[in-house]
Amino acid sequence: MDRNDKKITNKEGIVLYVRIQYRRNTSWQGSVQWLDGKESCTFRSVLELGNLFKDAKRSASGDSEGSQKSNRWEDKEDVS
Repeated sequence: MDRNDKKITNKEGIVLYVRIQYRRNTSWQGSVQWLDGKESCTFRSVLELGNLFKDAKRSASGDSEGSQKSNRWEDKEDVS
């Protein structure tokens, strides 16, 4: 894991692995993998990254609004 890679766990136990590939225009661009959901996605801004965090939280909690998985998340193999 290099210095631009972060493993983040929130208080609900959702584990996300974030890889920041570029820092441009005062924002981040990269990829995020939801380890428990075995899904991944790229993001083009910190706002998109925040929305992906929110989608993962909704899906994990079974929230009816988030029960339909965002089309941004794609099935991937676990990286751990």
